[in-house]
Formats: sequence, C-alpha cells, structure tokens
Amino acid sequence: MADASLIEPAFLGFIEGLTEFIPVSSTAHLLLAGHFLGFKSPGNSFEVLIQLGAILAILSVYFVRLLNIAKALPSDPKARKFVGAILLAFLPAAVIGALAHDFIKSVLFESPALICIVLIVGGVILMAVDRMALKPRYTDVMEYPLWLALAIGFFQCLAMVPGTSRSGATIVGALLLGADKRSAAEFSFFLAMPTMAGAFAYDLYKNYQYLGQDDITAIVIGFIVAFIAGVFVVRGLLDFVSRHGFTPFAWWRIAVGTAGLIGLWLVG
Repeated sequence: MADASLIEPAFLGFIEGLTEFIPVSSTAHLLLAGHFLGFKSPGNSFEVLIQLGAILAILSVYFVRLLNIAKALPSDPKARKFVGAILLAFLPAAVIGALAHDFIKSVLFESPALICIVLIVGGVILMAVDRMALKPRYTDVMEYPLWLALAIGFFQCLAMVPGTSRSGATIVGALLLGADKRSAAEFSFFLAMPTMAGAFAYDLYKNYQYLGQDDITAIVIGFIVAFIAGVFVVRGLLDFVSRHGFTPFAWWRIAVGTAGLIGLWLVG
C-alpha cells in the first residue's frame, strides 16, 4: 500500500460508511473496489480496521440512548435483558469468527467472483423476504426475547462470507422470526457495535506487526471518512426503511454484483 494515494483510502472509507449499516455488504463493496483500483493492504486489514469509524458513528448517534441504558442497568430488568440479548446475539459470531478468521481472510476475501455471486443471490433473497406478507410480533428492540436475539446472532454468522452483508443477514433473520422492519434494522445497529469492535480488535491483534506507516495513514484516513459518512446513514436509515422497505437495497446488490462480474470478465 506504500504507493497508494490518499484519495483511494478516502474513497474506500466513504464506501465503508455508506454501506456498513445497509444490507448491501460493505466488505463486498470494499473488496471489489480495492480489486479494481489495485488497492491492497497487509492481510486485508484496512477493510476491517476502518470499521472503527462506523462503530463510532453509531456511538455518536445513539450516545444519549446508550448512556440511559447504562444508567438503568442496576435497577431496570428491561435494560439488563436488552444488554444480555445483544451480548447473546454477538456470541456466535465471536466464536465462529475467531475459529474461521484465517480461512475468511485468505480464501473468501480473495474471491471476487464469489463475492459478486453472493451479492446477487443475497439481493434476490432480500427482495423476496421484503415482499412477504409477514406479520410482525416484535416491534421494540428493548423487548426482543433472548431466543430471538440468539437466533439473529446465528444469522449474522452467514455474513462471514463476503457479499452476504452483516446487516442484511441479521435483518432478514429478524424479519423471518417475527420482527418488524424498523426494529430489525435498529437491532442490527446495536449488534454491530460489539461485533465490529470485536472484529477490529482481533484483526489488529493478528496484523498489527505487518502495518507500516503508510498503512496506518491510509487506515486513519479511511476511518475518518467512514465515520462522517456513517453518521449520515445511521441518522436517516430507519425512516427510509419505514417508508420504502429493503427492496431498493436488493436492487442495489444485484446491480453491483452484476457490474462486478462484467468487470471481472472484461478486465480480470
């Protein structure tokens, strides 16, 4: 990455912030964009580490709510149940992600054609689920039962295949299990915090010794731009989903996956 311009990490950071919280797979977008730009980081660490900017975007938007939940923990069973549900949902990805880390980074991250195909297939699934006449039973993330949280956590593990989308997998799982669209998206926000923080910490532990000054500079730039873009997405996504559902994102996935396959066929 020594010869990469500052424009490239800034552009990739913008993509990260724009796509992290919508069900289109930020990792797929970053890996495909990096492939066609010729951008490479040691151990594909850039794509994971700039997620810290997206984490801080959620924290900044939900800071007051998170603070109130933290204050209520000693006395409010509802707050304790919610925190427990988030940690329980995080557990499957923490275990499986640690065990499969090397395979994911060295094999799946290096398969752009697979990523494009998964984007398209995932788009078709997302569109089908969005159009189902589902009857929501859960509309408040603070009241999700623990079994629902754990099941959503297992759905999240599907996102270890780049192109699936962490938010897409958790949202589809929540919808199929009885959540409404707005609370499904919001639960995905909250679950992103421990999941992405864990991925950041583990990847930094595995790759910090391979990062040079240029790599760190690129990561910092990507992190800052991801944070700014992520704030705007988090603030507007729930209202957008309430009005339009997830079908627009399904078409986005299909378009990007198709364009990626065409690009791979033309230029490799």
